Amino acid sequence: MKVMKFGGTSVASAERIRHVADLITSTSEPKLVVLSAMAGTTNMLVEISRQLVARHRHEALMMLTKLKRKYEIETQALFPDPASYDRNWTIVNETFFFLEQICYVENFTLFDEKKILARGELLSTAMMLGHLADRGYKAVGLPALEYMRTDKNAEPDEDYIREHLRAIIDKAPKDTKLFITEGYICRNAFGDIDNLQRGGSDYTASLVGAALEVDEIQIWTDIDGMHNNDPRFVEATAPVRRLRFEEAAELAYFGAKILHPTCIKPAQAKSIPVRLLNTLAPEAPGTLISTDTDKDLIKAVAAKDELTMIRLRSSHQMTPWSFMSKVFGLFEHYRIPIDMVASAEVAVSLAVERGRLTPEFIAELEALGTLELEHNLTIVCVVGDMEWENVGFEAQILYALREVPVLMISYGGSDYNLSVLVDAEDKRKALLALNEHLFEPTIRQSKP
Repeated sequence: MKVMKFGGTSVASAERIRHVADLITSTSEPKLVVLSAMAGTTNMLVEISRQLVARHRHEALMMLTKLKRKYEIETQALFPDPASYDRNWTIVNETFFFLEQICYVENFTLFDEKKILARGELLSTAMMLGHLADRGYKAVGLPALEYMRTDKNAEPDEDYIREHLRAIIDKAPKDTKLFITEGYICRNAFGDIDNLQRGGSDYTASLVGAALEVDEIQIWTDIDGMHNNDPRFVEATAPVRRLRFEEAAELAYFGAKILHPTCIKPAQAKSIPVRLLNTLAPEAPGTLISTDTDKDLIKAVAAKDELTMIRLRSSHQMTPWSFMSKVFGLFEHYRIPIDMVASAEVAVSLAVERGRLTPEFIAELEALGTLELEHNLTIVCVVGDMEWENVGFEAQILYALREVPVLMISYGGSDYNLSVLVDAEDKRKALLALNEHLFEPTIRQSKP
């Protein structure tokens, strides 16, 4: 069995839904298909929720009317037969009736917002199942809210997922080869509707793939695999054909938008290959993520924005070991992840996401010594086979950046990553320099 996840752009319209239906029915092998909400839907539902939190009911209803009209148009296009349209619009309209009713809740809460956000994926699966039925394909829906659950720490409850997902599949007719389920949505440990956070459809695909120990997990988007640089800033990029799990996880965490950072872990734990493919060019090979890779190569560059550098020098009253213990203890207490760190005996520099810094946290840091903050920074991460035996890779990277001011360097924390911290204004310059020095010679040599 394969798991095939399709993102929002892949199901963005009736035409795209038909195209996805073509892809998932093109072979007879068993498949479990994970669908995101139609592109733009979740953003609209988030904005509707914000309006309801602010008690702007009229504005929320206006947005909902606009969204409903969009779905009415796409439903008409997807189901041109009047009887089929009536049948499927009844199902779609029930969702909008629910959304209209929730707009009149007096004390709108976070729980109500989660109920709203779940509707996008429920709509996508309903429309796909209706379309497949019209085409004569037997497909079984797997309601994610019946098997996908998080625990009290908001982490996926993998034992529960495996047990309940397999139980639902076992109830399906024995000849079923096509299953459809919702990405992103779940229930929490208390049984309330929740979600796996933004981009969580990738996570759903990886979790169900691991639970069923499938042959391959496919993530279908609108780009041909993971590229070796950010195409928004660099024109001459190329897909990376093979990556190790660790390399892909580094790139996803540090800014490669094609993949959700957490989605690698369940697949990696079961050694299930993950393939990134292009819905609009299904014949393209994409990127294969597995335990194997091309050795002795620098693979790709990614960048993470909105970082702050914290420089802290100890007061003379603390021993070096006490100082470091207190610093990292504060990060643990406030649950703030550290993206980069460089240290000396009585001083430390750290890069963290600016949005995670609170006044209380800053005040406690100031009590430990002399504090400096520098905002609007970017981490540029170079990923590849960085084992220490590969002499010269770090020199190539730093040489490429010789005209870019670098505030911090991180190397040796893993075998797959060298990162530098630069001013956000130098991000484009750094990406272009790395591309020219590390990748363009290879591209030129490979051309006939």
